[in-house]
Amino acid sequence: MDLRLDGNAALVTASSSGLGKASARALAAEGANVVLNGRGEERLEAAVDDVRDDAVAGATVVGHAADLTDADAVESLVDRAVAEFGGLDHLVTSAGGPPAKPFLETTDEEWYAAFDQLVMSVVRTVRAAEPHLRDSDHGTLVTIASVSVKEAVDGLVLSNAVRAGVVGLEKTLSKELAPEVRANAVLPGTHETPRVEELVEHGVQDGTYDSYESGIEAWAGEIPVGRIGDPMELGRTVAFLSSPQSAYLSGAAIPIDGGESASNL
Repeated sequence: MDLRLDGNAALVTASSSGLGKASARALAAEGANVVLNGRGEERLEAAVDDVRDDAVAGATVVGHAADLTDADAVESLVDRAVAEFGGLDHLVTSAGGPPAKPFLETTDEEWYAAFDQLVMSVVRTVRAAEPHLRDSDHGTLVTIASVSVKEAVDGLVLSNAVRAGVVGLEKTLSKELAPEVRANAVLPGTHETPRVEELVEHGVQDGTYDSYESGIEAWAGEIPVGRIGDPMELGRTVAFLSSPQSAYLSGAAIPIDGGESASNL
């Protein structure tokens, strides 16, 4: 399917690794010009090189380092995308996960930090991007959240509670920014990201798993499709939601988890 994204301008936050990077790769592979973002210059440059390798001929891929908890830095990030491409058609927001802790071990400072990282990063980025998305003929916002907003995950109280606010924001924006801008969310389950690879490798080192392959199989044990996800499967969904091919889809929160969650809605 041709997603008709050739020449469109996209900004993907927190895209130097993981699901954000996969989303940037999928957009560039469909012909979109993409700005990647991350905090560390070295990892961001490596991600830009990887995404360029997958981009179609003529697509421009650049990186801009910015801390999403810094309002001025977010303004500069959006300004860079607009200056680079003459406008902005698509915004994809992503952020790393907060610490895994149970409720009684979580401090006030960690609650505030998680809210700043997960919710306020989206607030700041959308606020800066909104006039440019409205000026586009096909403005879209896709928020990468987590399947934990539909089904709480043991030990992840910060993600369970705070990411729900991100989806509430996305749903509100789908109405307040309409009809010029469509807003949707994707809710990833387990994917073979660098974070999951790190956890599995740690399990091999401490004897939990005999090998990396057996660790991945163990992680896939409760997933109906029988495996964990490839990040590009989520990335291609993000590209579809950013494209005219999904023009009647807005205000949705779509689980991408291989059927793992038990929620009906």
